[in-house]
Amino acid sequence: MRRAEFITAIILGLLSVYLMWKAGEGPEWDTEYVHWANTGINIDGSGPGKGFWPFYLALGMLVSCIWIIINTIRRTSPPSQSDEPFMDGYAKKMLLLVGGGLIGFLILIDLISMYAAIAVFIFYYMQILGRHPLSLSVATCLVVPFWLYLFFDIVMTKVQPKGTRWIEDTFYNPVGTFFRDQSLLVIVLCFAVSGAILAVIARSARH
Repeated sequence: MRRAEFITAIILGLLSVYLMWKAGEGPEWDTEYVHWANTGINIDGSGPGKGFWPFYLALGMLVSCIWIIINTIRRTSPPSQSDEPFMDGYAKKMLLLVGGGLIGFLILIDLISMYAAIAVFIFYYMQILGRHPLSLSVATCLVVPFWLYLFFDIVMTKVQPKGTRWIEDTFYNPVGTFFRDQSLLVIVLCFAVSGAILAVIARSARH
């Protein structure tokens, strides 16, 4: 367990550094772009740069990996003090199921859009793997991508992949036009109402 934790933390730490570097890259056509220029807050009031969230999420992951490595070396965490195998048969099975789901999610992004891929992944994770009530799975896979769409595409104006051109023209363009014409109060109400609906369904599912 200790060796597995140490190796995993190193691999994820290196991946974090790579993601931070990639987040700071600009478009290939812009020969005057300065690396990391898109990872800060734009002074013109347009919000964070395109690389802001990927950069700081990767930075957070890197800090976590460094902390795990320190704890492993000092043997201050339970995994670092354990000599048990890293994964049993059940853990290997779940790794394949969850990893396969993530790969499927990444494939679906370019086909059906980021938000629809998130909806499919949430439903797969909750219904197939988690065995949650169907009503809760359906509500969650609809509400959470809706929240993400409102936050990134409408409020933050950070457009995410929309899948094929047909899906974008048929669905996302009309929906985007509608929400961009609404006031911030309407957007907040959309968050609140959809959240209340999800909370009611979650509560009824528990009973």
